[in-house]
Amino acid sequence: MTDAVKPGLLGALAPAAEASPLSATRPVRRLLIAALVLLVALPPLFTYALGEPYLIALVSRMVILGLAAVSLDLVLGYGGLISFGHAAFFGVGGYAVAILAFHARHGDKFIGLIPSSSDMLVTLPAAVIAAALAAALIGALSLRTSGFPFVMITLALSQMVYFIFVSLKIYGGDDGMSMHGRNTLAGFSFADATTYYYLCLVLFLLFLFVCRRIVASRFGLVLRGCKDNERRVRSLGYPTYGYRLVAFTIAGAGAGLAGGLLANLDRFASPDMLHWQNSGNLMVMVILGGIGSLFGPALGAVLVISLETVLSRWTDHWMFYLGPILIAFVLFARRGLWGVIVDVADRNV
Repeated sequence: MTDAVKPGLLGALAPAAEASPLSATRPVRRLLIAALVLLVALPPLFTYALGEPYLIALVSRMVILGLAAVSLDLVLGYGGLISFGHAAFFGVGGYAVAILAFHARHGDKFIGLIPSSSDMLVTLPAAVIAAALAAALIGALSLRTSGFPFVMITLALSQMVYFIFVSLKIYGGDDGMSMHGRNTLAGFSFADATTYYYLCLVLFLLFLFVCRRIVASRFGLVLRGCKDNERRVRSLGYPTYGYRLVAFTIAGAGAGLAGGLLANLDRFASPDMLHWQNSGNLMVMVILGGIGSLFGPALGAVLVISLETVLSRWTDHWMFYLGPILIAFVLFARRGLWGVIVDVADRNV
């Protein structure tokens, strides 16, 4: 296939991308983004003003799970890949941080070869690389299928990873493993909850920026073309398997970063981080926030965690009440919370 044909496909896809139902006019989009950045930058001030500093940990969790949800949206919303294995990469990232800190505390090396450390300059890149490698391996196997078989293969492979960590008794097995404290960064301590919140926020915004650049690039256009009609894109000479595998790997790396941040936040890594139910929770966040919007899944994470926090005070079966909310969004707000906000803003600005 000649190069003259390939740009033709990109040109055909570009107008569709600009006309996305979740997009807003440029001034409205700028206002919404500025408002969101302001909202996420101010929580520490509100929590201390209310005399509830412990809420900083809750907001930090929202940011971290928002990062994981955005990484899932990259493959679900733009690649059309319904993956029930995303929690595996999330958990691998968390365990990478905890394991390196564990060996650093005991003064030995991981597997006798890799120098261990409790510095984020080592642990967070290790979390990203470990999760990316796991995503590349699982993606290489699962992306040879599509549809329902793809869903089941990602689910099965992620559960295999889950049971591997359950069987590692040296790292706590079923009970998980505790960390004595948060990792440092070049000697700087993140014991203060507010400082750690801003670190999570900066990394979240950086990953969101990277994802936006990916989606707006030629790579992103081809990825969306694969979602709409993979056979047609392949017939035009694009290696769709390779494009999807790269996107799957990038998404896994993002989930690994989120897992590493959560392990530091909780000072704990558990096999529950890898369980398929965690993948389901991330998918709910993406659906509620708005599939294929990147900003939406972060809002979905805020909504789900807020509902969990409020409803769990009244009942242990809080997810029973989350179900009707999810159904209502699917039936009456198919573009999610972000789509509702964009529609309202477009009508009033």
